[in-house]
This record gives sequence, C-alpha cells and structure tokens, in this order.
Amino acid sequence: MSRTLRTFLLLLLVAACGGRDSGPAPKDLDNACTILAQRPDYGRAFRAAERKWGVPVHVQMATIYQESKFDGEARTPFRWVIGVIPMGRISSAYGYSQALDGTWQEYKDERKRFAARRSDISDSADFIGWYMSKSKERLGLSLNDARNQYLAYHEGRTGFSRGTHKSKAWLVRVAGTVADRADMYKAQLRSCRRGRLF
Repeated sequence: MSRTLRTFLLLLLVAACGGRDSGPAPKDLDNACTILAQRPDYGRAFRAAERKWGVPVHVQMATIYQESKFDGEARTPFRWVIGVIPMGRISSAYGYSQALDGTWQEYKDERKRFAARRSDISDSADFIGWYMSKSKERLGLSLNDARNQYLAYHEGRTGFSRGTHKSKAWLVRVAGTVADRADMYKAQLRSCRRGRLF
C-alpha cells in the first residue's frame, strides 16, 4: 500500500472517529451562561431546535441536564446477577437525550435523519424538539411547560395520557426539579442575552 493511500486512509479514519461533541461535560451545570460559553455548539443546536420546533432553549437544557448531565456518552447502569455478573443495561437509553432505541429509530425514520446520533448535541436537541412538539400536538402540552413535557418525555405519551406518572411520587418530584431548573436557566439566559453572550 502506498504511503499516500495510507495517509489518506488514516485521515479518513480520524475524521470518522472525531465526534463533533468530544470531551467531558461542561463545568458548572447550574449556570446556563457558563455552559453555553464553554460549548458554543450547544447554543447553536438549542437555538436551531427552538426555531424549528418552538421548544424553548431553557426547556431543552433542563431536560438534557436531568437525562444525561450534558454527557453525550451517558448510558443507563448495568443490571447485575448475584452482584457480580453483568446482565445488560437497564434500558437502551443513550446520549444527551437518553432516547431509547425504538423512539430514536422512529425519529430517524420520520425525519429521514438516518445518520443522526444520540451522542451529537444537534441531533439530540432536534430529537427533543421533535418529541415535545408531538406531545403538544397529541396531548395539548405547552412547549413552555417543562414539568409536564418532562413527564411525557419520561413516561412516553401513552403512559402520560394514562397517568402512569401519578403513582410514581419520585418521578413527580423529579419533574418538579426539571421545571425549577428550566426557570433558573430561563432567568440566566436573559442575562446572557443582555451581555450578548448567547
């Protein structure tokens, strides 16, 4: 194999492996302005999803915080037998959005985004926008209602309409913290915009 061909193949491999969102999660996840200052690509992704789907940036950010703490490689923990034998993960949830395999495939098929990756912030933001806009359409949930949008996101729209969340006090509490975080991020984003940081 010629040296030129080897160099070309090596560059191609590096380009294919190099993710757009490589690196650890941002620091200070309690400050929306700091997150966006550290990761300008996040801001671009969130604004694009907001323009396309109408889901506010602060709602997207609060959802991603709760689901993955802004870790694009986040996965659910393993299940263990006898405390030592791994038996697969609790679910197929993966990436920023923690979308399940089936729901992610539905999104890719419907949107014809066959190369979309859950580890890519732009794809994950678009997924959240798509999912929540469907929750608005089917369940009548406001796109600004972080609490109920999160409950429908977590339980699925059918589960939400059946009220499965009502028997899960822990989940109702979590949804409340998502709503509180969305409010906090919303206030912070106003100051980012005033300072022209976002």
